[in-house]
Amino acid sequence: MTPTPAGARIGGDLYRAEPEPAPDSGALRDRATAAAVRAARAAHVEIRQLHTLDEVSDVCKLLDRIWQVDSANPMMLPELLMVLAHAGGYVAGTYEGDRLTGACVALLATDGLHSHIAGVDVRSRGREVGHALKVHQRAWCLDRGITRISWTFDPLVGRNAFFNLAKLGAVPAEYLVDFYGRLTDAFNAGDHTDRLLVRWDLAAPRVALACEGIPQPADDAAAPGEEGVAIALDAGADGRPVLGRTDADVVIVRVPRDIAALRRTDPDAVLSWRLAVREVLGGLMGEGRVVRGFGRLGGYVVDRRRDGG
Repeated sequence: MTPTPAGARIGGDLYRAEPEPAPDSGALRDRATAAAVRAARAAHVEIRQLHTLDEVSDVCKLLDRIWQVDSANPMMLPELLMVLAHAGGYVAGTYEGDRLTGACVALLATDGLHSHIAGVDVRSRGREVGHALKVHQRAWCLDRGITRISWTFDPLVGRNAFFNLAKLGAVPAEYLVDFYGRLTDAFNAGDHTDRLLVRWDLAAPRVALACEGIPQPADDAAAPGEEGVAIALDAGADGRPVLGRTDADVVIVRVPRDIAALRRTDPDAVLSWRLAVREVLGGLMGEGRVVRGFGRLGGYVVDRRRDGG
């Protein structure tokens, strides 16, 4: 396979896709707002828009703790967040009492909103705080006539893939090779920064259901020999990637169960997985194939039929 240069895009151009039509009434906005209120209550947090220098400075400190970076390489700068907030971008935080427990930062883009970074403090994970924050972001956008959000995530991180594609209903649009170059934080140091760029069409029915607590996982439980379905990438007995068939109508691309643990115990295996997912998932997207979603068994479900029929 011909090497793909760093920063290259595999797949269609997200920003040339036609956006979903804006809702004709306030019904969708009202439903989104109600979902956001319920999600925040269920997570036991208050979600606030942040505007002051003290508030955004706390966000920067929180993000640095989450990504475990030193003061010489901060994730975000307070002055940049002040500009984004003042210019109409999305800078929000989740609070438990007076304690900031999560944050999300997004900027206005040519096709809606681009969500650059989001994180939840380790002490508050497992309580759907991140879900509540994204549901709030959706309601915030619809209230302003914005019907699409995009963001990137590491395709090797299965729990993030399930969260983004199944629990939120987003759809992959591009495979980006080594998008950020080499990073120095605790999670990315020494690894290629391949990313999936996803599109979140806020008016789509599956997105509305996901934001109301009804996940939309794809079916990745293919049986051996099942007609029209093949496993294109799976884990072998040693935990390393094993290439399969990519010529079926529907192919499943699995990723490691716990890439974070693998980074600690077998960095060489991480590189093998990175290159394999780039070749298989990135290659299929480069052919114009559609990623239908992510399943409970840890696999991307890709439809090789261009018309999706």
